[in-house]
Amino acid sequence: MPPPTSQDVTQLLREWRAGDQDALEALVPLVYKELHSLAHYCLLGERSQHTLQSTALVHEAYLRLVDQSPVQSENRAHFLAIAARLMRQILVDYARSRRATKRGVDCTVQLDTAVDASLKKPDELVALDDALKQLSRMDPQQGQIVELRYFAGLTIEETAAVLSISAATVKRDWNLAKAWLAREIKREGRAKNGAVGKD
Repeated sequence: MPPPTSQDVTQLLREWRAGDQDALEALVPLVYKELHSLAHYCLLGERSQHTLQSTALVHEAYLRLVDQSPVQSENRAHFLAIAARLMRQILVDYARSRRATKRGVDCTVQLDTAVDASLKKPDELVALDDALKQLSRMDPQQGQIVELRYFAGLTIEETAAVLSISAATVKRDWNLAKAWLAREIKREGRAKNGAVGKD
């Protein structure tokens, strides 16, 4: 059996958007390897004894895709970006449910083009998610860029293609978003510890 082409994936995405739930079932096996790699990538920043593993994360993301309305994904890269967002939300939900009840967190989350190994504590992932939600409300494009670059591991060029913007715009917004998120996470950490500064 020949490997699936981008046209096969795009056609199934169109059928799923049109309401054909069977198209999603046919699509997932075609991109399963990529979804599994994406799940592995998303879990890189988690602690080594995390109870969720790559396969379980893929299956949970699939269940969430089945439960929601078909998403407006145009191509394979866009679909994988949506899957990465779902996987991030699953990990954040998991972290929120397991978060220690201790008051205050001194987060030192550092954004890079890959998931940083510093995101080992549930509080750090939750802090990043909270800040990212706030950024996305203020600047949706910057929020999408962070999701695609940081959580989905897309390159500048791949991110530009998914969002239909220039690579230069992605670079600029990526740098602005990283600076804003770092400042916001630090400020929130100080606020939770009762030492709010004058940022």
